Amino acid sequence: MPIRTYGPNAVDWETRIDLDRLRRERLDRLRAALERSELGALLAFDFANIRYMTSTHIGTWAIDKLIRFALLPRGGEPIVWDFGSAARHHQLYNPWLDGANRARAGISTLRGAFHPGAGIADDVAGKIARVLAEHGLQDAPLGVDLAEMPVLAALASHQVDVVDGQQVFLDARRIKTADEIALLAHAASMVDAAYDELYGFLRPGVRENECVGVVSKVLYDLGSEYVEGVNAISGERCSPHPHVYSDRIVRPGDPAFFDILHSYNGYRTCYYRTFAVGSASVAQRDAYTRCREFIDHAIAEVKPGATTADIVSLWPRADEFGFPDEEAAFALQYGHGVGLSIWEKPIFSRLVSLDHPEVLEEGMVFALETYWPAADGWSAARIEEEVVVTADGCEVITKFPAEELLVAGRKYWTVGGELSTLRESQSHLNTTNGAAG
Repeated sequence: MPIRTYGPNAVDWETRIDLDRLRRERLDRLRAALERSELGALLAFDFANIRYMTSTHIGTWAIDKLIRFALLPRGGEPIVWDFGSAARHHQLYNPWLDGANRARAGISTLRGAFHPGAGIADDVAGKIARVLAEHGLQDAPLGVDLAEMPVLAALASHQVDVVDGQQVFLDARRIKTADEIALLAHAASMVDAAYDELYGFLRPGVRENECVGVVSKVLYDLGSEYVEGVNAISGERCSPHPHVYSDRIVRPGDPAFFDILHSYNGYRTCYYRTFAVGSASVAQRDAYTRCREFIDHAIAEVKPGATTADIVSLWPRADEFGFPDEEAAFALQYGHGVGLSIWEKPIFSRLVSLDHPEVLEEGMVFALETYWPAADGWSAARIEEEVVVTADGCEVITKFPAEELLVAGRKYWTVGGELSTLRESQSHLNTTNGAAG
């Protein structure tokens, strides 16, 4: 049975995403991961980890500020210290936090913007140390995902043993619940729609940044809470991949590839597609075919029990496509978990996976992405699919067509009929040995 997708509304006439179940099951998984560890408690500053633990959200403006923090003591309930009036909002609207008891006002150092003499870091550490003592955990290791250096120093001054807690969070988040999978599929369906709009918009004369705007509007209109980025790359910018869009004007015969990253109810996408504008050269077509073959072979091997090493062994080595080593080619032939953040577990890369393979399990959701530079030396193809590992294989949840290279833009007509979409872009090639396509 295919993974179900729904509209964004709650209805009384069918069972859809159950948000109460989502909150409960995420916390249960985090508690179980904490119990499997040697830690006494988990302290989160990372935006996604706080949301996974407490089901709170105050807007993506806060994603890089490290101002919020949340604590899960072993055997206890999560507590979140939040930015100003957000704590009062949680007390009113987040009953699972038991009002003021576990939704508290608190703030970290604003990435150092507060005067060091204000004692904010020590205040944060004191709040944490008191809760640990209340649960008899003052001598147990505290797992922290990431933190500001003054906060770490302050925790040490309170005799708190700070260790890495990120692996515990990622272990809990590695396997997705049914509701998480449904939210990820819905997020992908929104990108399906964005690509359809982009395909109709893409033509000579538009700029990469305009494409970003078109995609962002579709996503926000459909209910996205955050468009993290639209990686719009065209023409000679395709090789090497710059990983950032520009104001370049798209030209006839250009390749153009895009990565659309956004969040719906916290759940993300990472979803590349490649187009040719007006027409494609033979070199572009061949690059796309190679890129597609790499990803198809990888998807065919995805099933429970397979490993990340099995997948990356199907992909080309860095030196086969122009890079001196795997670090220099990192993320061009790549895979990564997708959930409340991107680049979760598991990671697929020749840089690490052959020596440190991870076993694939039912319920994992990850993106596989491949890249191939064209023989012309400047164009390239990039494709990405998100997959859910099922009991006997996987299901692809990114649905916009990508089996073959799509040509965007209007069709052109000559006196001899429709202009071929497989052609070299230079009109001076009308010679016996120069014409292509």
